[in-house]
Amino acid sequence: MNVSPIGLLHAARAFWRTRRLARSLRTPGDVARWRKAGLARFLKRVAPRAPFYAELNATRLELLPIVDKAQILAAFEGFNRAGVTLAEARAAIDSGQYRVRGYLVGQSTGTSGNRGVFVISEAERFTWLGVMLAKALPDFLSARLRVALALPSYSQLYSSAAETGRITLRFFDLSEGVVAWRDKIVAFAPDVIVAPPKVLRALAETTNLRPARVFSGAEVLDPFDRQVIEAAFQTPVREIYMATEGLLGVACPQGVLHLAEDAVAFEWEPVGGQSDLVKPLITDFTRSTQIMARYRMNDLLRLRASPCACGSPLQAVASVEGRQDDVFELRGAEGGLRMVTPDILRNAVVDTDRRIDDFRIVQIGPDVVELALPDALPDDVLAGAAAKLEAALRDAGAVDPKVISRRGVEALYDRKLRRVMRAWRP
Repeated sequence: MNVSPIGLLHAARAFWRTRRLARSLRTPGDVARWRKAGLARFLKRVAPRAPFYAELNATRLELLPIVDKAQILAAFEGFNRAGVTLAEARAAIDSGQYRVRGYLVGQSTGTSGNRGVFVISEAERFTWLGVMLAKALPDFLSARLRVALALPSYSQLYSSAAETGRITLRFFDLSEGVVAWRDKIVAFAPDVIVAPPKVLRALAETTNLRPARVFSGAEVLDPFDRQVIEAAFQTPVREIYMATEGLLGVACPQGVLHLAEDAVAFEWEPVGGQSDLVKPLITDFTRSTQIMARYRMNDLLRLRASPCACGSPLQAVASVEGRQDDVFELRGAEGGLRMVTPDILRNAVVDTDRRIDDFRIVQIGPDVVELALPDALPDDVLAGAAAKLEAALRDAGAVDPKVISRRGVEALYDRKLRRVMRAWRP
């Protein structure tokens, strides 16, 4: 393997910088001052290098326009200083080359909707690695680690970890299904597993693996999945909150997700009238190839008001609740629409009976919701969950909601698991 000394230098610098910040940023005020300085440099020296921002001359973050994925994809070359077009990036991804004029390109792992696309420099690839290792595996220098990645698609970002010489990386393709490679991952005996919750749970229930660290990503980590995984592996599940937009957060050893405020500025838009349920606008003030500034994400986060016992001043997240697209919109009084967030729906079903450990809730009409539970549950549980869900919808302001219940939940590994989904659009 050709290891880039310059790349490893970038990784080392990012690693030690992130570790140093973890010690020096001791209060939210420290974080705010660091963010202010980073944003000032970003607005003056970095953002204007991309054509979209070149003439804006914004001196404050709030002077930049809010953008979303559709806007970036529509004018992709305007948001990156490399001038890489969306067509060039997708052609490189489809061919398996993942490079355009020396820049690395990739796309999000999700298979629903239009995939996000990113472009980064070689230096940024290794900087990402250094930050990730500092937050997730800070002891990798003292122990060689076997890391298993079970994800829908492979990214060249991950290969940089193997180039350190301290990590043996093995990729397991989710599109093949867990059964296809379960024996291989058992034989590999990983020290670290990174996978979506559904995969971690499948491995927890069907193998005797005992990884030292377990990281969940790509999907919502439901509490009942967490309980099964942690009981089997006897270690906390730590979430990695990462998207096309970059690394957004990593859970501390106590299992609490902390946002990467040492690299990303977060602004919050409230959702559904709930003060702690928010949708983020993100500005990554450390990236310089593709500009992510005031980017409106589709995720719903429930923030923690109290600090984490680990002592980190970085914002703690109670839960990643799902996507804005999956907030139900049901017929309300006087012809209006009432928003019902995924957590309300999820809690109504799960709280019915502790035997419910999987479900699907799908809005299929303006006042019709379909509920599916596993085949093994008795009739009274199915009926009780449907009644509880219907009551929760009425309490949220829906007029005459109807819940259709059925049996059977399919375990799909080639796409993201969305237990709560809105299939109907007004």
